[in-house]
Amino acid sequence: MKMLISAIGASVLGLAVCLAVPDAANAQQQNARGPAPAATPLGARGLPSRHERCECATPSIDHLQQWLASGEGTTVPATGSLLVPEGRKYAAKVTFVNAEWHVIPVWLGNQFEAQADLSRSSGFWLTYSATAGLYVQLRPASHWSGGDKWLTPIPTTGGHLVTRFFSFSPRNWIALPELGTPTYSLASALGEARGLVFVGKTANTLDFRGLRIDGYDPPCL
Repeated sequence: MKMLISAIGASVLGLAVCLAVPDAANAQQQNARGPAPAATPLGARGLPSRHERCECATPSIDHLQQWLASGEGTTVPATGSLLVPEGRKYAAKVTFVNAEWHVIPVWLGNQFEAQADLSRSSGFWLTYSATAGLYVQLRPASHWSGGDKWLTPIPTTGGHLVTRFFSFSPRNWIALPELGTPTYSLASALGEARGLVFVGKTANTLDFRGLRIDGYDPPCL
C-alpha cells in the first residue's frame, strides 16, 4: 500500500510540472506565413497545437536550465541565473539598465561545452514580455565570442505576456553593423548551435516563460 501511494504521489508531482508545447507541424505552418512573427496573448487562445512535456528536476523552462546574466551591461540581477519561481513553474526575469549593450545567454545543451544541431528546425516559440525591443543571437560553438553574430529582432510586447514564433529562415536573420558581420553562414551556425543569446541596448524589463525549439528537446542535467 505504501508503495502504491508513493507511486501515485510521484505521478501527481510529475504532472504538476508538465508544460504544453507546440508541435513541429504547427511550427512549419507558422513558418510558412512569412517573416513577421504572430503574437498570441496568453490566456486568450492558448498555444495552437500541443503535447505534454515535463520539466527538469532542477529549475528550468522547457528543459532549458541555464538562463544567465553574463555581466555584460548593467542588469538586475548583475550575474548568475535568472530563474525564479513563478507559481508551479519557473520564469527567467531580468532588467536591462542604461543605454548600453546587455547580454543574456541561454545554453541550449544546459552546459557551455554542449551544442545542438538545429539544421532541420523551422524555428522556436518564445513566450515572453518585454517593455522594449531587443534581439536574439544564434551563437555557434566555433564562433561563440564577440558580437558579430546572426540575429533576429524580438519585438516589444508593451509589458504583456505573449507567445511568438521566430523562424530560422535566413531572410529573418540579419547582422548589425555596430556589432559586426559574421564570417560564417546562418546554416553553419544552426548545425553547431551552442546558445541563443538575448541582447539589447535600451532599458528593458524582460520576463521569459517559454522557449520551445522545433525538433529539439534539451537534455536535463
